Amino acid sequence: MDLQKLADTLIPDNDLLPLERYEELYPPRQLEKGAEVTRLAPSPTGFIHLGNLYSALADERAAHTTGGIFYLRIEDTDEKRKVEGAVESVIRSLRYFGVNFDEGAEIDSPLNKYGPYYQRRRASVYRAFAKDLIRRGLAYPCFCTEEELDKVREEQTANKLITGYYGEFAKCRNLTEEQIYSNLEAGKPFVIRLKSQGDTANKMTFRDRIKGDITVTENDQDVVILKSDGIPTYHFAHAIDDHFMRTTLVIRGEEWLSSLPIHIELFKVLGFSMPAYGHTCSLMKVDGGTKRKLSKRKDPELSLDYYRKEGYYPLAVVKYLMTLLNSNFEEWSRKNPSLSYTQFPFSISKMGRSGALFDIEKLNDISKNELSLLSEKEMYDFLNGWVQEFGDEKDKAHFADRNYVERILALIMGIGGKKRRKDIERAATAVRMIDYFFDDAFVPDYSYRFDKDTVNEVIAAYSEVYDPADDNQAWFAKVKQIASGAGFAAEMSEYKAHPENFKGSVADVAEILRIAVTGMPNSPDLCTIMNILGRERTLSRLAAAMIK
Repeated sequence: MDLQKLADTLIPDNDLLPLERYEELYPPRQLEKGAEVTRLAPSPTGFIHLGNLYSALADERAAHTTGGIFYLRIEDTDEKRKVEGAVESVIRSLRYFGVNFDEGAEIDSPLNKYGPYYQRRRASVYRAFAKDLIRRGLAYPCFCTEEELDKVREEQTANKLITGYYGEFAKCRNLTEEQIYSNLEAGKPFVIRLKSQGDTANKMTFRDRIKGDITVTENDQDVVILKSDGIPTYHFAHAIDDHFMRTTLVIRGEEWLSSLPIHIELFKVLGFSMPAYGHTCSLMKVDGGTKRKLSKRKDPELSLDYYRKEGYYPLAVVKYLMTLLNSNFEEWSRKNPSLSYTQFPFSISKMGRSGALFDIEKLNDISKNELSLLSEKEMYDFLNGWVQEFGDEKDKAHFADRNYVERILALIMGIGGKKRRKDIERAATAVRMIDYFFDDAFVPDYSYRFDKDTVNEVIAAYSEVYDPADDNQAWFAKVKQIASGAGFAAEMSEYKAHPENFKGSVADVAEILRIAVTGMPNSPDLCTIMNILGRERTLSRLAAAMIK
């Protein structure tokens, strides 16, 4: 068979470059020895999830801790799945969590010398190499229809055989020259398949950067490398792209392990050195006492949008994922509380080999701790960012007064006090916690533990002596005086010694005032709250809180 003629017939493109020209166009990167070049290569489907962030963080850390490059490539060979704006969504979502690319699709960078970073725009590169494989007798046209392939698959399944296009089932593998040209003249659509040289009876040891040595069989599947529209499959495209984008390390999910034999053979027949591979474990959760993979359908926490909508502090999510990526990160973080996670000596070899258990309660604890470290200005910026994206119009109006909100946050967070507050886990709850400082969101619960006359007497007495200039000492002295006049013990020691002689203690009087001003029996320092609310609002609330 005249293979050169066949190659020219199947791929008649006249503008394809000589193969060696691509080596010149995409030369090896000038990086220090040991520097890793990693990539995130999603399909533009619009859904980015926790697993993507998990892998992207591993890619980014592997590259940047070695002085390497982390780039974004879009694998858009399946046009049907493309969602408008999906690429921008990936970049925006990862940037929110502090994961940034050095180069790639839609990235404005002087390093962008290895593009295009969209696979559909690289069709000529793939077709050049597919044509070369045909010329060398390592690829061939397949005219099988979907119906014929389905019938083969059913036969294989019925006989408990491995499904696929191989051996005796590869019907088009040995077509004669006459049969091929007859099919072409008849206008039959075709794909280009790899003519596998492998045998599954042969096994080899493959060094996985995460899982260690694993046993792999040779590939015998004649996989499709070019689809009928001339666009490559993922298998073929990624091998060519990883070579010419000079990728040194591919980090991907363990679901790709089954494709590893195909990829090993593709790199071999293409004549390329294979990058290192590291297959990550799946993110798991405990459900009903058993472990299972996180699911798009069952688990809202798999979507990155979940963390943004709930208002998780992005650094907390990243630090939590770091504990899953490297088990020694948690101990390092405790010993180095002032250091950025980017200073942690991240190692691919220390990534887990089995399922990583996702624990949202642990994430909550980390988030609480991270938020407790913020200043009121930093907390305002974080909460305001969330409010502008997910808050309602009331929330946005509240956060328009930065100075007022910062004073509230300083109090709520315990800034300047003896102990910082550590129970705020996310923006969605923090914003609701300060609602009572705003009249249009103030929904009091006047559940007093004393009768009408007592409550009204306390509130009226305090309203007469209230002075916004009072500090805590002056404020409490007035509360004690009111307590004594209303039949309460002004000193806790008195109440504890003879509770039967009093209606209650000075703490009960403070609770009445607290409910009147905040609508709750528990709150931060009441004197400071009234100082923030101001005279007019405080007196108005005291008046409204009296029992009619």
